Amino acid sequence: MELLDISSWWRSLDVFDKIFWSIAICFSILFIIQLLFSAFGGDADDPSAIGSADEYIGDDIGIGHQFFTVKNLIAFFTMFGWVGLAAHSAGVNKGVTILLAIAAGLAMVIIMVFLLRNVNKLRHSGTMQIQNALNKVCETYLFIPPKRNGLGKVHIRIQGSLHELEAMTDDEIQIPTGKIVKVTGILNDQILLVTATI
Repeated sequence: MELLDISSWWRSLDVFDKIFWSIAICFSILFIIQLLFSAFGGDADDPSAIGSADEYIGDDIGIGHQFFTVKNLIAFFTMFGWVGLAAHSAGVNKGVTILLAIAAGLAMVIIMVFLLRNVNKLRHSGTMQIQNALNKVCETYLFIPPKRNGLGKVHIRIQGSLHELEAMTDDEIQIPTGKIVKVTGILNDQILLVTATI
């Protein structure tokens, strides 16, 4: 009985409504499948898509190829379909309905790109980046000879973890063990240049 009701309802729609209903239903199903894949560790995006959002997020280069992904395409047409249906049901003429649907689809894509960008910024890399030591205050573990005449060591907290790193100084006198120092530079991407604090 219900199937007959659905069939009758479908036949009663005009072509314009049928197009929007088809787009809304098909892409909503794909959107739900995509969400399920994301929730359980899968990825519904097509690796052959022209530019992945994740690939461009880190560069923060503004609007670029990150718009052309399968995820964004699905989001665009999902919003396009439902907003088109809502506008047409409210009596808006067909031309304005299409424009509103396109605007809503583009807004959805912009929101998704914005969210992906910010999620990417929250990701924490387990690899220590020594550049994050610049201007930090730390403590000497082994004394540091003056005027870059040898290496000492410091204990420094970088990215939430305590590290023991080699250090040199331009100071005129040796920096003893247990002294508080400030990182003023990085030599050869591996040695901290420090100075004693007063």
